[in-house]
Order: sequence, then C-alpha cells, then structure tokens
Amino acid sequence: METLHTASVDSPIGPLFLAASAQGLVALEFDARLRGQQTIRPNPRDLRQEKEKEKKGYEFVEGPRQLQAYASELEEYFAGKRREFTFPLDLRGTDFQQSCWRALLAIPYGETRTYADIARAVGKPTAFRAVGMANNRNPIAVVVPCHRVIASDGTLCGYGGGLDIKRKLLELEGALSGTLAA
Repeated sequence: METLHTASVDSPIGPLFLAASAQGLVALEFDARLRGQQTIRPNPRDLRQEKEKEKKGYEFVEGPRQLQAYASELEEYFAGKRREFTFPLDLRGTDFQQSCWRALLAIPYGETRTYADIARAVGKPTAFRAVGMANNRNPIAVVVPCHRVIASDGTLCGYGGGLDIKRKLLELEGALSGTLAA
C-alpha cells in the first residue's frame, strides 16, 4: 500500500488539503468542495472508509514536515511573490486527462485560455466538453491552473472551488479584465 503524506494549510481562499507521494504532489483540494466533486480523501462519515483505502491502494499519514516545501511555495504564490511552482507533481489520470493537465500547466501566469483553446492544444479541436470534464477531474487545483480556463464568450464558468475562488485567483494573477464576468 502506498503512503501519501497529507497536511492542511490555510490560504486566502480557505483551507487547502495537500497530499504527496514520494514522486510529488498528488492532490491539492479545497476544504469546501462542491457537491459531487471528486476527492482523494475518504469520507469520514463513510463506514466503508477502510475498504475505500484498500481499493485506492494508499494510506494517509499526516506529514506537515514532508509537505513544507509545497506549503511554502503556495504561501509565496498567494502573497504575489511566485508565478511558477517548482515542486514535483505526481499527476494521476487517463492519458487524455494528463494531456489536458499539461496544457493547463502551459498557460502563463496572468493569462486565460478557453476550453476550445485547450482542446486544440491537445490535438482534439472538437473535444472542448471532454476538456471541461478533464478540468473537473484535475486533482491538483491552483498548481495545475484550471482556474485560468474560461468560456469562449469570456465569462467565468465551472470551477471546483466555486466561481468566487476562481475570480479571486484570476484577480491575484491580474488576469481579470472588464470583459470577464460571472
């Protein structure tokens, strides 16, 4: 069974849950998730919790020391002192999801792209809905910047942390203009 070190960190957008393997960051999740949103964490109210851990093949070990480098870079990002993250990522998903997430990582700080832009970037120009689903499954919010993806009409849409958090992240990065609306 794989061990994932975990920690919760405070941020200006609320508490964040971090999980890392020996290879890198596996998850960065908002503490308050939207209904039905995917999570790596077991539901503490779920009586099948131990079975879920076995099924997923990992166990959680509280490890704030192991996650300090991740927490420090996030703190710098939220303070406006960091534009790129340098820690390793351990992205886990389908080949298509991973190609979408790599395309997200290529969006420069302070810029936005549309779902159609990402679909073209991954060589599937008509797959903008599938790109939206891949964004929805992004396990490493903020760092894999799905908040930088907007609708083709320039409006903010679909974000696991909610549109208020998406707006705050884009404001932090200076990516919001008068044309972006909710």
